[in-house]
Amino acid sequence: MSGPTAATAQTSDNAKAIVDKALGSIADIATLPEITIKIIQIVEDPKSTARDLHDVIKNDPALSVKVLKVVNSAFYGLPGQVASVDRAIILLGLSAVKNIAIAASIARLFKGRRISEQFSASDLWRHSVSVAVAAHDIAKASPHPGMPDEIFVAGMIHDIGTMVERQSFPDQFAEVINRCVGGEHNFLEVERQIIGADHQAFGVGLTTKWKFPRHLRAAVGFHHNPESLSVELRNMATLIQIADVLCCQEKIGFYLTAQGGAVTSEMLDMISVTPEQLEEIRVNLPSKLADAEATLGG
Repeated sequence: MSGPTAATAQTSDNAKAIVDKALGSIADIATLPEITIKIIQIVEDPKSTARDLHDVIKNDPALSVKVLKVVNSAFYGLPGQVASVDRAIILLGLSAVKNIAIAASIARLFKGRRISEQFSASDLWRHSVSVAVAAHDIAKASPHPGMPDEIFVAGMIHDIGTMVERQSFPDQFAEVINRCVGGEHNFLEVERQIIGADHQAFGVGLTTKWKFPRHLRAAVGFHHNPESLSVELRNMATLIQIADVLCCQEKIGFYLTAQGGAVTSEMLDMISVTPEQLEEIRVNLPSKLADAEATLGG
């Protein structure tokens, strides 16, 4: 192998080695809560029933409370209070409750000390929730078949790779941030220069380790370049890309990763959403974000 192809392959191999080594050394973030792993396994198993999911969630009282809090929040707008996880599964379906449980249990991963002088772990949490909320609303506006609850989870975890960087390469990650604060540099390019891999690569490594479904892994690994994906996987990643750019433009939380990005007409055409619909989502985002933060953070 010679020329650009060889160089690209070598860079890719180097990045994979860096990702694998980092994931092997960070037990507390690389390990999902056991309850979350069980929930994913249940819903991915075609033989599972609503009773199986209910039995797992009810054994974790704190998670049961949080799931019901989300179900009864303004986010879902159900007509009456839902008093049991069983009832929530009947009303919303197995997959929706699974996604609520994943979103609620992932919140603990966004704890910790400051990322840099400019940003804290809570800034990353705020950005992740904002992208989840925006993506959920964009998905509802799009006529393409899709699951807004699953897209909410994709938004929550789209930048999870940055948590790996923060823990495995704290000094280098702080340097990436410092270099990108002014907006002159591309965040992913600077990550690759300083760390050797970008947050998309770390995110794919982590969600593969977690055995997340393929389309969620694709959204995490390609939300800055969804055009690299197959048509089957591209829609969700494009939707997350649009939500991410919107939230970075609004400087919500940790906004450096896509601060120079733009939502193009091609991106909107792909998911059949108009600029007017996107503007309405932007206007409503602050109040919806406040609701979601209060619901998931409590």
